[in-house]
Amino acid sequence: MKNNAELQTDVQNAIQWEPLLNAAEIGVTAKDGVVSLTGVVDSYAKKVEAENAAKRVIGVTAIVEQIEVRFPNSWSKTDAEIAIEVIAALHSNWSLPKDKVRVTVEDSWVTLEGELPWNYQKVAAKKAVNYLEGVKGVTNNITIRSTTHDAIEKIEVENALARNWSLNDCDINVTVSGTSVTLRGTVTSWYQKEEAARIAWNTPGIWHVENDLAVDYYFALVN
Repeated sequence: MKNNAELQTDVQNAIQWEPLLNAAEIGVTAKDGVVSLTGVVDSYAKKVEAENAAKRVIGVTAIVEQIEVRFPNSWSKTDAEIAIEVIAALHSNWSLPKDKVRVTVEDSWVTLEGELPWNYQKVAAKKAVNYLEGVKGVTNNITIRSTTHDAIEKIEVENALARNWSLNDCDINVTVSGTSVTLRGTVTSWYQKEEAARIAWNTPGIWHVENDLAVDYYFALVN
C-alpha cells in the first residue's frame, strides 16, 4: 500500500516521464489518494497531459487540477484568430460531421457546443482543439443525441464490459433507464473508470452515461 509520499513521488515521476512535460514545473501533493496539481505551463496541451499522466498512476483516486496556462506574448492570438483555427481543426477531422459544432472563444478560452450522434465524436472535437497554439482552455458542452432508436439492452452493456480484459475483475453494476446508462461499483484505477465509461458510450442509442464508479486501488487486494 502506498503512503502519501510514495504516491506523490510516483505521480511526479509519471509527469516527468512524459516528453511533453519533462521540463515543466508542476507541483504535486497527495493525501489519501487525492492528488493536487499546481504550476504554470505554456500550453493547454501540457495541462491536459499532466492530468492524464496523473490519472494513470496506481493509487490515484481523485485529482484536483490547478495548473495555469501562461504562454509568451509572441504566442498570443486574438479570439477571432483562435476561432478560425478551431473551426479549421474541426473541419479537418474526418470523424466529425461538418457544421455540427458551434465555437465560442472568450479570452483565449474555447467553448464547444452542438449535438453529435456519438460520444467518440465529442471526444475527438476536444482533442482537435487541445494542441492549438494560443488556447488557454476548452469547455466541451457538446451533447449526444443518437440517431439510433433501438432500446438499450442492459445485458449488451454488461457483456461489452465483461469482454474488456482490464475490467473483468471489477465490480461494476449497470442500470439502464431510457437512453441513459448508469455505472456503479468499484474499480481499482482511474483508467478502468474511464474505460468503463468509454465502452458504455459505444452502446447504440445512448444519450447519456452517469459514471458513479468509485476508484479504490486496495479493493483488488482485499477481494
